[in-house]
Amino acid sequence: MAQTDMSEYQTRIRREMETTAELLRRFASEKSELIAGVVEVMTRCIDAEGTVFFAGNGGSASQAQHAAAELVGRFAKDRKAYRAVALTTDTSILTSVANDYGYEHVFERQIEALGRPGDVFVGISTSGTSANVIKAMEIARSKGITTVGLTGPGGGKMAQWADYLIDVPEGPTWRIQEIHLAVLHRLCAEVEQSSAEEVCE
Repeated sequence: MAQTDMSEYQTRIRREMETTAELLRRFASEKSELIAGVVEVMTRCIDAEGTVFFAGNGGSASQAQHAAAELVGRFAKDRKAYRAVALTTDTSILTSVANDYGYEHVFERQIEALGRPGDVFVGISTSGTSANVIKAMEIARSKGITTVGLTGPGGGKMAQWADYLIDVPEGPTWRIQEIHLAVLHRLCAEVEQSSAEEVCE
């Protein structure tokens, strides 16, 4: 492996981090009202003892699990646990549904079984074309569940199924994921802040 001068590392690191920071600034300016709308929907859902579901593939699956953990556990303050489920974690369900029905149905079947009117489904896909996330959004809509899409530019096929489309305007994939994580953290923080008075004893 060729030696790389430390200054080259530093230059690339600084350039890429500054690019992400600039994108995040523009994104926050353009999408803050939309994200605030999602906070309101999630807060109403949680206050009504509803469930917030998250799903995605690959890196987006890990972000789905991360967000659910922040709500069930805590983000920054002690408070009651919130009902949140990552649909990416039960290997028996995932493999049985994939085997019997096809991988595109692994999230859809879980929403069909667990989702109720007033719940919220957050689908995460950098391309906006993940078939299993789209199918989950379709059935969520049919059950009276609010759908939120976190995607890349334009939202892809998910755009038509998302009640709230939060699309990052440019890539690459890993940069979109960085912005998605910032959005998920902000959602969890704001929902928690709305019920900050509910401190665990």
